[in-house]
Amino acid sequence: MSDTLYLSLWYPNLRLEALPAKLSAVLGEFAKHGGEPRVYAVTVWPIRWTESPTFQRVYGHGERGAEPAFAVEESLENLHEDYAYEFQIGWSLWEIETTGEQPRWMREPRLVRVTGYGPLFDEGAYEADGHIRIDFGSDGPFLEEGIELDSVGARHVEENVRQLIELTAAVEKASGATARLLWSELGESLAQRLAARLGAAN
Repeated sequence: MSDTLYLSLWYPNLRLEALPAKLSAVLGEFAKHGGEPRVYAVTVWPIRWTESPTFQRVYGHGERGAEPAFAVEESLENLHEDYAYEFQIGWSLWEIETTGEQPRWMREPRLVRVTGYGPLFDEGAYEADGHIRIDFGSDGPFLEEGIELDSVGARHVEENVRQLIELTAAVEKASGATARLLWSELGESLAQRLAARLGAAN
């Protein structure tokens, strides 16, 4: 059963004015670890997730996308303690395509959400979710639990996991985070599920 995978990052005594630099640092690491160099879209949420966005812009894929520093500057021009700033950026992983006669592995782009939280947004949601949270979407590419993994499949899954680990370490270092947590919506351990999955494949 697939689950949603998140990475939460915390910073000690973070001042709201420092959030743009942290977001730019996190977004800037994606291009070095299997991601796009440009931001696809940005949405600014006031007060809580159920409110209508105060700002929304879709820049586009590839060259049409916005440089991270520009997207951050444009969307965080008016900083508010009770706002959340969400960026979408492309990140490619190995995924198996089963629509044809012969299943084949392809590197497929997915949109990852990077959100920076003001301290008062959604009643202090940052305490649980992090000052910055990365939503990787489904954990399927790191497990591929619905198929039998041969040596090629196991290698691609391992490459996806390595890319995840390297990106996690890179964004922590680049943004100066002092705490990080890789977690899932259902609360299950990705590491334990992965060990069981790859163990069964060998």
